Amino acid sequence: MRVLGVDPGLTRCGVGVVEGVAGRPLTMLGVGVVRTPADAELGLRLVAVEQGIEQWLDEYEPEYVAVERVFSQHNVRTVMGTAQASAVAMLCAARRGIPVALHTPSEVKAAVTGSGRADKAQVGAMVTRLLRLAAPPKPADAADALALAICHIWRAPAQNRLQQAAARTAPARTAAQNRLQRAAAAHASHPAPKGRTA
Repeated sequence: MRVLGVDPGLTRCGVGVVEGVAGRPLTMLGVGVVRTPADAELGLRLVAVEQGIEQWLDEYEPEYVAVERVFSQHNVRTVMGTAQASAVAMLCAARRGIPVALHTPSEVKAAVTGSGRADKAQVGAMVTRLLRLAAPPKPADAADALALAICHIWRAPAQNRLQQAAARTAPARTAAQNRLQRAAAAHASHPAPKGRTA
């Protein structure tokens, strides 16, 4: 499995490609950052992010794209830029028919370090160890992108099993719902006789 991880951001959008399967050693194929100038117009910055991600998709041809799920309770302005960059990454993948997976920061941290509350240094150290790198990728956005890709490779088999189980039970669930609807319709069209009054 080859996964492009995207740590979305307008100023620095981390990107990293990891290949492998769960339970086996993983290989980093590439890591970097798509940068845009903070003083540029928003539309131009989003175009720059799109062009950067398109180049990574062209070069590495990933089977999946893993993007950090955006949420925050604090700085709305920062979250808006991150969400816009995230949408660009999803659009680029969807246009090529590449499946996109969203992972929360705590899911990624837990998958890579064992703790959903790990800090950036711990994530960088574990990414370095898991991918057998000489040094942690810089900046942290790049390491986070690799962590996203690793998280998806490790979580995908379990997610696939859940989706397959849901697909197998869907026909039975639909049939049961149809029987209930028919029974309700039959009951509505044939109301019970009213009791006699004295």
